[in-house]
Amino acid sequence: MTDSQMFSHIASTLELSPKQVQSVAGFIDEGATIPFLARYRQEATGRLDEEQLRSVRDLLEFHRTLEARKTTILKAIKKQDKLTPELEEKIKACKDLKTLEDLYLPYKKKRKTKGDKAKEKGLEPLAQLIWQQETVNGNPLDFAREYVDEEKGLPDADTALITSLDIVAEWINESVEVRDALRAIMRKHGIITSEKNPAVKERTNFEDYYDFRNRVTYIKPHQTLALNRGERENVLFVNLEMNENRTLENLDDVVITNDLSIFTPYLQDAVEDAYKRLLFPSLERELRNELTEIADDHAIETFATNLKNLLMQPPLKDQVVMGIDPAFRTGCKVAVIDETGNYLEGSTIYPTPPQEKIEESAEVVNRYINKHNVTLIAIGNGTGSRETEKFIADVIRDRKDKKPDENLNYLIISEAGASVYSASSIAREEFPDLDAAQRGNISIARRVQDPLAELVKIDPKSIGVGLYQHDLNQTALSKKLDDVVESCVNDVGVNLNTASSELLTHISGLSRNVARNIIEYREKKGRFKSRDEIRKISGVGDFRFQQAAGFLRIPEAVHPLDNTAIHPESYQATEKLCNLFGINVENLFKEQKKIKAAFDDIDKEEVAGQMGVGVPTLELIIENLRKPGRDPRESLPKPLLRQDVLKMEDLSTGMKLEGTVRNVVDFGAFVDIGVKQDGLLHISNMSKEKRVEDPHDVVAVGDIINVEITNIDLERGRIGLALV
Repeated sequence: MTDSQMFSHIASTLELSPKQVQSVAGFIDEGATIPFLARYRQEATGRLDEEQLRSVRDLLEFHRTLEARKTTILKAIKKQDKLTPELEEKIKACKDLKTLEDLYLPYKKKRKTKGDKAKEKGLEPLAQLIWQQETVNGNPLDFAREYVDEEKGLPDADTALITSLDIVAEWINESVEVRDALRAIMRKHGIITSEKNPAVKERTNFEDYYDFRNRVTYIKPHQTLALNRGERENVLFVNLEMNENRTLENLDDVVITNDLSIFTPYLQDAVEDAYKRLLFPSLERELRNELTEIADDHAIETFATNLKNLLMQPPLKDQVVMGIDPAFRTGCKVAVIDETGNYLEGSTIYPTPPQEKIEESAEVVNRYINKHNVTLIAIGNGTGSRETEKFIADVIRDRKDKKPDENLNYLIISEAGASVYSASSIAREEFPDLDAAQRGNISIARRVQDPLAELVKIDPKSIGVGLYQHDLNQTALSKKLDDVVESCVNDVGVNLNTASSELLTHISGLSRNVARNIIEYREKKGRFKSRDEIRKISGVGDFRFQQAAGFLRIPEAVHPLDNTAIHPESYQATEKLCNLFGINVENLFKEQKKIKAAFDDIDKEEVAGQMGVGVPTLELIIENLRKPGRDPRESLPKPLLRQDVLKMEDLSTGMKLEGTVRNVVDFGAFVDIGVKQDGLLHISNMSKEKRVEDPHDVVAVGDIINVEITNIDLERGRIGLALV
């Protein structure tokens, strides 16, 4: 497939123009990043967004991999002197790996098979006779007698005929038409079943799958993942059930082209042997793998959606935060950080069992609150979380009695990944004199002030907003989550004078080494005064500057546009636009009234032409003049803050509460309603008016929602919720 054909095929698949695909391919091959293309090259790509651009990128990778595989296969078959013009044409025309591998199957090197042994006995001509189905007269045994040979283990005609069927069975197995037919039958009529392993005596998490049956067509991704894990843990036996007689009849229809052939009954035997011994085991594995790939893709998309919503949670600015990492025996770690995330002070308290030193712990907490003017307490949601929450709620209540006007709140923060961060080289570099537990606690506190800046320091897989994330294709998962992190960081942009090395690493065009060089330069030379100054950094050439500059913010910059998403390459056009409408570019904040009124009814095509830019660039400039330094997270709802706590025993059915969505999965969402256990908002309870197909259409991680309690199971610690 030529590049032109490839671009046309991708364009057709994604409903784009070949010119758009060619343009994107050219940029990507030059090293351009997706965020850069999505924001600053809209004229060239035809306004493609990040999702579309990544789809083009992924299909380009796929087709280039496919073409490389075709080249390898053609060489391998040619080396065997078996490459016919017809086969070569079929291979070159292939558009998927499965068909390509089916075409290559007969020529693959493999261990000696029953068919190979039959060929060594000289039975291939007899097998050809059966396979061609042209003989309509005579007795099959008469044709087989000439192959009788005691020394070859063929004592009689019957043995020769039956042994030759081993060759035929392999030809049937290698037939693209047969394999495609069986794939279609399996997908349409196959039934996935599972049953409990009798050797398992204890209770497990797989009880819903002890007697499970579902058609392949209807099986849901989370069911596939649960079955796979249950099978891997030896709790479940999983099988694919087929109607064998009907399936064999359908395969006979594909293989047998002449019912009058005297070899038809033998060919039917070969079909049955091929199905049971070769085709079914192979294609069952393939189907299970295919279902797993579908489930993986779905789970990865779910994880990515949840991660994006979590990373884009609005920061709580200007808060002095006390972070508490709860525990029982080892005590709760306490850390106080100032408004900019700097660590101030910390220690360990023991308000939880078994010590329960309530008074001493309250004294420490109150001292820190008073000394540092703490405004918010962030409690990790791990072991001992609810006991710690009750203790803090009591402290706040006591303080409220003495200081009614004090604005002190707490919230529960997911501590997923905090331990991973605390043991990382990043954490050791940041806090070399603190122990791991305290580092993790600081991470919990900082997540309140700026979730994105803190969570990028952690492997996305450890953040805990997925389903079966450790069972998924780790390469595909990492790639997808890296895309999400890259997208979020560049969408928000970073303050060049405060961003950590880890945050800078995710900026378009910046490598890990360049990010470190920026930090070193900042430490030696002081704060950056302009974007252009990063050209002095080792490793930053013209191309890297082009890719990164628009995503870097400098609030104290000499040039006011350095704190916007307007790219330096558009500064001249921006100044021209401002001059055109009498706007003082030096005082964008003071000029907001004028800016808001100036661009309401303009002819964008005409103004863009006057400036020498495209309409998308003009729109980007106007957006940033109207909201210079805007953080896209600011418009989202802030986290739910609390001052009091509930117990499971305080709940009753019908009670209405406000909660925070912690995780969204296929069957619903888990919601923190302020008690020890998150409640489950099942997909069936997300709407009274219509059937909800995807929970993400209704809720997202971080959403503050109103729910009603539908059922409570104290023994199992389960709470059922409905959306109000």
